[in-house]
Amino acid sequence: MRKLFGTDGIRGLANAYPVTPEVAYRLGRSAALLFKSKHRLPRVVVGRDTRLSGDMLEGALVAGVSSVGVHVLRAGVLPTPALAYLTKHYQADAGVVISASHNPFEDNGIKFFAPNGEKLSDQMEEKIEGLFFDTRSDKVRALRRDLGQVQDEAGAMEAYCQFALSSVPENLNLKNVHIVADCGHGATYLTTPRVLRRLGARVTVLHDQPDGRNINDQCGSTFPRAMQEAVTRLGADIGLAHDGDGDRVLLADETGRLVDGDRILGLCALHLQASRKLARQTVVATVMSNLGFERAMREAGIRLLRAPVGDRYVLEEMKRQGAMLGGEQSGHVIFREHHATGDGLITALQVLKVMKESGKPLAELKAFMKEVPQLLVNVPVRRRVDLSRLKAVRAAVERVEKALGQGGRVLVRASGTEAKVRIMLEGESQAEIETFAGQIAEAVRKSV
Repeated sequence: MRKLFGTDGIRGLANAYPVTPEVAYRLGRSAALLFKSKHRLPRVVVGRDTRLSGDMLEGALVAGVSSVGVHVLRAGVLPTPALAYLTKHYQADAGVVISASHNPFEDNGIKFFAPNGEKLSDQMEEKIEGLFFDTRSDKVRALRRDLGQVQDEAGAMEAYCQFALSSVPENLNLKNVHIVADCGHGATYLTTPRVLRRLGARVTVLHDQPDGRNINDQCGSTFPRAMQEAVTRLGADIGLAHDGDGDRVLLADETGRLVDGDRILGLCALHLQASRKLARQTVVATVMSNLGFERAMREAGIRLLRAPVGDRYVLEEMKRQGAMLGGEQSGHVIFREHHATGDGLITALQVLKVMKESGKPLAELKAFMKEVPQLLVNVPVRRRVDLSRLKAVRAAVERVEKALGQGGRVLVRASGTEAKVRIMLEGESQAEIETFAGQIAEAVRKSV
């Protein structure tokens, strides 16, 4: 069982264990030792988002990597999916991004990419932890000319922007499209406006003045209201809102109504199906995706498979099934033809491509499904909990499942990124699921 890594790397309060400079240094050493290749210039690409603690953690991690003789390419502030791409682009032995995604600024995190640009498997993270806790590895030190060098990679941002542009046809022209882009004061504040403007779009940018403390602060995909209101106020064609590290996006149609990951997946799947390009007639979502989305896909003749929460689990299922499209309700969408991880900018570009090719506005494209009432409740807890051992919680869930029958669903899980238990209910009555959610939440509170 992993001691440091959660569902998406290591994450927590910055400068408190395990997100400390000391841990970052040892992680840098451990990962570099694990991935260090035999060629002459082993190297790791490192990037970060805009958090105040990013410099501190980056410095420690870079020191750890270079201390064992591995070179470092510092890419600067870039979205997480950019680091995934650049790891492969620069033929690096690994990639590292320092970010806590949608969490508030006081949190931070560290996640790794394999040489192919994919997030690490559970097994690889366990190997890093093995080296991390094995004090014998402390004896490995590079000396004299064998020390790793640190280089700032000035072309990293442009390389990523060109990569994002390559995901759409060269003749895609957004000249008459007005886009509101909320960058959440995060890692996309330069890249997303630059790419959209190169395609000819008129772009109104919100929240692109990061100061280290304002990332995700009442803005971005966690708080999309400002983006929605700007779309309606300005009469824009579409709005998009990123999270802090840019691996997800939520949209707003031309009326300002929110378009989540389920609807993004569905409208893209239907467009691909119509052009006979939907691989295996299959879409991979997670256990969180709305029951209404599942029903709409079934009616269209598209198979929907569910994976555990976490885009790497979605990707694993996509690879097993030969699917090329998958993602999460949160707006974390993977177009495997273009990228090996969720990329909010590429996702937005694919939706814009569908709008241009179909000639339909987003409000019409998203109207393929009727959502089943869904409720998500987060219960704060003091520590990670094994829900399978909480008898009272299991009993409460079983009672609710019996009451809902075939018309609803219950999902209770411990968050892999925060000290919370997440309770999701679906059913035909909003009032009913609110009551049931309260009962399960109370059982959780009494049990932990």
